[in-house]
Amino acid sequence: MTKTYFIADIAANHDGDLQRAKLLCLLAKNSGADAVKFQHHDCDKYVSDYGFKNLGEKFSHQSSWDKSVYEVYKDAEVPTSWTSDLKHYCDTIGIDLLSTPYDLDMVDHLDAYVDCYKIGSGDITFDPLLRKVAQTGKKVMLSTGAATLEEVTRAIEILKSYEVPIVLMQCNTNYTGSDENFDHIHLNVLHTYKEMFPGVTLGLSDHTPGNVTVLGAISLGATVVEKHFTDNNSRVGPDHSFSMTPETWKKMVEDARVLERSLGHSNKRVEDNEKETIILQRRALRFTRDVIENHVIRAEDLQFQRPCPEDAFNINNYELLIGKPAPRSFLKGDYVKQDDIL
Repeated sequence: MTKTYFIADIAANHDGDLQRAKLLCLLAKNSGADAVKFQHHDCDKYVSDYGFKNLGEKFSHQSSWDKSVYEVYKDAEVPTSWTSDLKHYCDTIGIDLLSTPYDLDMVDHLDAYVDCYKIGSGDITFDPLLRKVAQTGKKVMLSTGAATLEEVTRAIEILKSYEVPIVLMQCNTNYTGSDENFDHIHLNVLHTYKEMFPGVTLGLSDHTPGNVTVLGAISLGATVVEKHFTDNNSRVGPDHSFSMTPETWKKMVEDARVLERSLGHSNKRVEDNEKETIILQRRALRFTRDVIENHVIRAEDLQFQRPCPEDAFNINNYELLIGKPAPRSFLKGDYVKQDDIL
């Protein structure tokens, strides 16, 4: 089975500090992540302070933010001056660097640093960004939260027209961390994606607590998993509260590796570690009493009992013995061998 690729989404959890961003990269690496992901954006190009203030209220997870939506996103910016340093550091410690570009110029900026682009769920209908990313020819990971199947299909058609590798990720874009979100993640959508979009790699971008959904997605064929990552859920910031920590991340990866081993292959066969149990658990024809050679065997002379040695006669053919002379003498408890019946 393909080994699951784990992406630790640092997102806003760097808290505006490059050294903290590097620390989270190291912690993610040590916890079993294959990649860290940042979010490159220039707030002035994709967030309207005026627009959010004139909504009249904050919605969903943003309702708990003390600062304005624009200020929170501004604090979460990854300065372009960090990118080269982050790339060098990630290369040094042996972890892949990924990022989500939130404006067209960031696609150009990231091109020298990433081998794969992530498209956030909110931009699944932003065709210019889809095309800009696809034109690089690099792999594209597409999250599909809060999207209809028609919107997913349209985005996939755009990406496929550029013949780029695609990772299609089921996602629910509620960031409250509530247990109720388990009712809305719908991992079985992965079945739909597999049937409708052959050739894509399946993935999960997840914001639910714990690792249950991750293990479920892997069992349904997902080989790429993205979850938020921090070192402390109590820190102030938009993403810390629902993020995985080094301890929970490590446990998630360990559980996933056990699951991968357990899923194994699709061929039903007797495995090496269970061959002996065939002898222990299957039944042989055994005599219920001592009989002498040429004794006419009756049904009550036989019983179906464990164990079943490898050379035992097939119990399902026991009727062939009834009314026949015993080929030799048997003690009570002896089993009938294949060679006993000619």
